[in-house]
Amino acid sequence: MKTSLVLLGALALLAAGCGGGGSSSSSNTTTSSSQAGSDKKIGLVTDIGGLNDRGFNHLSYVGLQRAQHELGVQQRVFQAKSTQEYVPNLSTFARQGYDLTIGVGFTEATAIATAATNFPNAKFAIVDVDQTTEPNKPKNLLGLLFKEQETGYLVGYLAGLEEKRLPGPDVIGSVGGQKQPPVDRFIAGYQAGAKAADPGIKTLNGYSEDFSDQAKCKQVALDQIEQGAGVIFQVAGGCGLGALDAAKEKHVWGIGVDADQSFLGPHILTSAVKRVDTAVFDAIKLVVDGKYKGGNIVFGLKDNGVAIGKISPKVPQSEIAKVNQVRADIISGKIRDIPTEVP
Repeated sequence: MKTSLVLLGALALLAAGCGGGGSSSSSNTTTSSSQAGSDKKIGLVTDIGGLNDRGFNHLSYVGLQRAQHELGVQQRVFQAKSTQEYVPNLSTFARQGYDLTIGVGFTEATAIATAATNFPNAKFAIVDVDQTTEPNKPKNLLGLLFKEQETGYLVGYLAGLEEKRLPGPDVIGSVGGQKQPPVDRFIAGYQAGAKAADPGIKTLNGYSEDFSDQAKCKQVALDQIEQGAGVIFQVAGGCGLGALDAAKEKHVWGIGVDADQSFLGPHILTSAVKRVDTAVFDAIKLVVDGKYKGGNIVFGLKDNGVAIGKISPKVPQSEIAKVNQVRADIISGKIRDIPTEVP
């Protein structure tokens, strides 16, 4: 088992949370911004992870708030306690004449296809779902997609460099919430990046089958650490905070996802940042500007749609320089065909 990391430094200030704790209907309601600009009404439907997941849903809300402040839209949020609430929540916004209804995450894929088909004159957008793969390919649905494999490759490359530098066997782990395309794009990129930096590295991966229960992700991570993993990458939303807690407890590196999760403490090596807030804001702006149309928008490193988060100050500058070069090589196309599927 790899020698434990001695991680020093003060705990960063915890970022302020937003939203309430999981009402099945409207848990956060806001009206128009004090700034003039638009009378558009925007509805956001979170997945069951809720706004306080410190990642995916929270970032969607950040994008919604930005649109309220900068574009003057009115906004309302429904937080679901179960997947059975997705269709009713999405349909309520459409029935009430909202100008755009946004779903958050792959788990809402079937629900938003149903709502978009039932309300063909309403406009919908969804994070992490390919519009062309939805039943009936609704023309009133906009998919907001990301090249997660690119940021996954970067954090994996850094993880590989760290494992090669430190004594002991080279092993890294990842904890996914469910085996679904956006999750696996992160993990496939992570594994490929690590192997590019350290060809002999061993990669472990497991799924908690949950995006909320932190105990489930913590147990998967603890099992991987027991097998020698010196780095744990969480790709499981709020559940994944448990995986990062396991990394902290066992003094190994943790890698955050979606948001820059360095605020969780000095055990965070870096984060695979996914700018869900930017995607949500851009979708709303299309509606405000009268330019909305169905289809897909894809965000990658080149257009700053994904990124690598703050890197721990414990990492040597020589490694950071190598990661920066890899980032440039992905953007230029020198590194291409990064895997998107996990075996």
